[in-house]
Amino acid sequence: MGRRQRELAAFGTAIAVALGGCSHLPKYDHPNLEIPAAWRGEQAQSPAWPSTDWWHGFGSPQLDDFIMQAQPGNLDLAAAIARVREADAQTRIAGAALLPAIGLGGGASRVRQSASSGSGTAIAHRTYTLYDAQISASYEIDFWGKNRASLEAAKATALASRYSEQTVALTAVTSVATTFFQILELRDQLAVTERNLESAESVLKALQAQLAAGTVTALDVAQQETTVATLQAQIPPLQQQLRQFINALAILLGKPPEAIDITSGALTDLSHPAVLPGLPSELLTRRPDVAMAEAELKAANADITVARAAFFPSVQLTAQGGFESTALSSLFGPAGFLYSLAAGLTQPIFEGGRLKGQYQYSQAFYDELLQNYRKSVISAFQDVEDALVATEQTAEQERQQQVAVDTARRAYEIATAQLRAGTINVLTVLNTETALFTAENTLVQVKLARLNASVSLFKALGGGWNETGAPNA
Repeated sequence: MGRRQRELAAFGTAIAVALGGCSHLPKYDHPNLEIPAAWRGEQAQSPAWPSTDWWHGFGSPQLDDFIMQAQPGNLDLAAAIARVREADAQTRIAGAALLPAIGLGGGASRVRQSASSGSGTAIAHRTYTLYDAQISASYEIDFWGKNRASLEAAKATALASRYSEQTVALTAVTSVATTFFQILELRDQLAVTERNLESAESVLKALQAQLAAGTVTALDVAQQETTVATLQAQIPPLQQQLRQFINALAILLGKPPEAIDITSGALTDLSHPAVLPGLPSELLTRRPDVAMAEAELKAANADITVARAAFFPSVQLTAQGGFESTALSSLFGPAGFLYSLAAGLTQPIFEGGRLKGQYQYSQAFYDELLQNYRKSVISAFQDVEDALVATEQTAEQERQQQVAVDTARRAYEIATAQLRAGTINVLTVLNTETALFTAENTLVQVKLARLNASVSLFKALGGGWNETGAPNA
């Protein structure tokens, strides 16, 4: 092997040594959790987790369209996507410490050299060009795994940001659904109020006719006038709330309020999708917020290794090599090759407790996130249990309330017929009228509660997301 080859081999060996540092990656142990074997009161059934487009189960093309608009337009979701890009960039920054920093430089300079006689008199001048090209590399040998652990922490943080994005996306979709249902509920409340107002005005006209005939008193007419005025006063605040919720929906879609309007639709137009959750243990991979909590825990575990490695020496290796020649034709000749190697070691001696404090902080922060993770799991189970109970009980409540409305309407119709026949007094009509108004308003509220319970169940189950990213049938 020639001299040039030996010098190049020495320079390459320096780089290889730099890249061959030791690495002590942190060991992460999945926390022990108490997982129930089944949901409370769950009957034997086939698991049927929500699909990725679970909202289609409500049977509303209008809702489907709004959700499709929200997925690219929601501003909170757009911000979450930007945070994912931020975390990815931080991962690339952290990974750079595992590679050498390499620089390349070169230059050329004109040099004029004078030759003189012994008496100091200049007798000749010589001008030539000096060329040089250099490459340098520096690297911190990762004996204690600090850089590797920093990279693993950054990767886990980036993963957590993706889970956070999915959590925001799920929240955005469910918020669109519940806001849309609230709009339909207000429209139904307006329809019920206007229908009741029409009936109350009809009764008032009948009473006014009977007053003229002397069969009822002015007090009877005044009482019905009060009912009519009360119903009229209920309409403006309902219209105000309706407009406010439409504006809120526009914000969820990332649009100005003037761009959205809903002039049709009712709660009775919607279906009630059924969803049967699988085993409770599967919930840990079905909720992005739970996955995010564990990813944050993994990042904190890696940070403990980073803090521990700060106690130990840091070894820095630098290598520099290049060519220097006075003639372009011999720029890369063996005689023009130069290289140098250097290694340095720094050892923290006294930091005033800073390193120990940072290490203790990392341990405590991990313990904090561990408890947060356990709480997120318990909360996930609670969310599902609460939503299962709510969907079951609101369905039964709606059935019973519909019976109450049918009974109240029948009583009101009988009372108004008897009033016109003059067989009962107006007080009986007022009582049945009030009962019907109340029952109908309650039924609208129960319908909304049942739909919201269904949305809450889908959200509690993580929507159609799972940790593997595969769609669910």
